[in-house]
Amino acid sequence: MKRDWIPLLLIPLLGVAAFPLVGSPASWVTLTVAGLAMGLMIFVMASGLTLTFGLMDVLNFGHGAFIAVGAFVAATVMLALGAWMQADSIWLNLAAFLPAILAAMVVSGALGLVFERVIVQPVYGQHLKQILVTTGGLIVAEQLLKLVWGPDQITLARPTALRGAFLIGDIAIEKYRLLAVVIGLLVFAALALTLSRTRIGLLIRAGVENGEMVEALGYRIRRLFVGVFVVGSALAGLGGAMWGLYQETVTAGIGAQVIVLVFIVIIIGGLGSVGGCFVGALLVGLTANYIGFLAPKVALGSNILLMALILLWRPQGLYPVAKR
Repeated sequence: MKRDWIPLLLIPLLGVAAFPLVGSPASWVTLTVAGLAMGLMIFVMASGLTLTFGLMDVLNFGHGAFIAVGAFVAATVMLALGAWMQADSIWLNLAAFLPAILAAMVVSGALGLVFERVIVQPVYGQHLKQILVTTGGLIVAEQLLKLVWGPDQITLARPTALRGAFLIGDIAIEKYRLLAVVIGLLVFAALALTLSRTRIGLLIRAGVENGEMVEALGYRIRRLFVGVFVVGSALAGLGGAMWGLYQETVTAGIGAQVIVLVFIVIIIGGLGSVGGCFVGALLVGLTANYIGFLAPKVALGSNILLMALILLWRPQGLYPVAKR
């Protein structure tokens, strides 16, 4: 099958176009790394949702609840292990950071299972009801977060090993952003390999293309629904934990704030397409950072403008799934 490389080429083209406008090579490299880090964190949060929509045809506006829960759970673990977080030993930093990330994924995944069983399952195939019910679930989750953790924002300090930046001449690359790039690429590689090289990945892709045919062949696609929903929720929790450290603050509204970017990325990439979600997230992250530097007043609307331009070019997104 012939691959479509044109959308992927938009990423380097955007960087090349921004270079003369930014002017300083050092500033351009810093902005590019920051844009890639932001984009890959959004991808981690959006990848599960795009699979959920592609396989289950569910418009889950409550996805932001999993992001917020992941951020709060990770913050709680990190604050409890504050002495290790602030230690000068990278091993103690990891001993606090890794359990926090794992706890965020486990709790968000468990919440996703309950959310799917209680809220989503009764409204399969009813898009309007899905939007209303899942949005209501997000609002309720926000209020419960305020009840459990309080209404005030939580301030997070990054582990000692992730503070500061690597200096290469005049170029400064933040350590945490570099870590975010690595984690985002690992998540993408894991998803890509799972979808392309494993039997369950084959079933997921086939279910996205034609769920009725998969069921006719005797496979229980409903179990795939639940599994994908839980994994997507866990990835949202991972992304929420990373985003909380990225901003160094966690609030009950963190999920609602990020969910807009998540849906923009999914629409740009093509509903149900993980590869499109990856490219769309990188474009969104780079655009936000370049425009934020060049024209701060335009930054808020830059991603909506990007989405409009992409949809004018390809109305179904960069990599549309066949059935869509």
